[in-house]
Amino acid sequence: MTALYRAAITGLGAYVPEKVLTNADLEKIVETTGEWIRTRTGILERRIAAEGQSTSDLALPAAQEALAGAGLTAQDLDLIIVATASPDMLFPSAACYLQAKLGASCGAFDMAAACSGFTYALSVAEGFVKSGIYKNVLVVGAETISRFIDWKDRGTCILFGDGAGAVIVSRFKDGHGILASYLGADGTQSSILQIPAGGSMIPPSAESVAGGLHSIKMQGPELFKIAVKTMEQAVRKVLEHEKLQVKDIDCLIPHQANSRILQAVADRLAIAPEKVFTNLERYGNMSSASVPVALYEAVKTGTIQKGDLVVLVAFGGGLTWAANLLKW
Repeated sequence: MTALYRAAITGLGAYVPEKVLTNADLEKIVETTGEWIRTRTGILERRIAAEGQSTSDLALPAAQEALAGAGLTAQDLDLIIVATASPDMLFPSAACYLQAKLGASCGAFDMAAACSGFTYALSVAEGFVKSGIYKNVLVVGAETISRFIDWKDRGTCILFGDGAGAVIVSRFKDGHGILASYLGADGTQSSILQIPAGGSMIPPSAESVAGGLHSIKMQGPELFKIAVKTMEQAVRKVLEHEKLQVKDIDCLIPHQANSRILQAVADRLAIAPEKVFTNLERYGNMSSASVPVALYEAVKTGTIQKGDLVVLVAFGGGLTWAANLLKW
């Protein structure tokens, strides 16, 4: 079926907490060194949410900035999607909390695809707008992932940070907008990256808390191989949809997981390093917030110009992976 409308990003917003946790700070918490962290991950510092600051609290200023950039008010929204792996609570959704804080009166739900959440949610918003069902959709990637970190686990505590990025997806008349999206998943690999307890499989209990089952568990080497392979595949698949090649990309915005993964993906794609946008060194892995915050910064710094072909790509727990192709 031919799409009725073109869906485009018409507003951008981002917010990161004030507290900065440097590699030097981590040296005092866990057995590591700043140099070890830098050489293995590329991360120098990350942001940590303040006490009492929830995921919807981080999402709010990012959403407000995106609305202002699009020239809209909260009452103009038809739908709110919050991509997060660290919602305010199991339910109600972080999206419902955000709706109330914004003063909106539209539908709202969370998207659970871990670090791929924003790219998944952007695809969903694209479908609603292109079909003509909705006119303006707010998509937010927001995380307080630091709440689910085992600060004694050197393999994970050095990686993650908190933040939020938001976009408005609206009907657009000219040739700019979201050209294609590609989604992938492999549930047989769910054990590689997960927070085991807190759901129906392992309900909260004194034993699950004592066993550290409410924090992120990751099998790094296995994840590395799959992440590189699937991110490359997702980029090629989304380009294939529009009969484009890697050389046509003006800016690639990958999920900011660690520098070795980003370098390996770039090498496999044979894309020029200057076309790959990174802010990993300042924020670490912000899960579903990493792609929208990077997109925000790429646009604000002029790295992305009008007419550029932009690819967003991410992978995460599930395992999930996804890509979106945009003409800016």
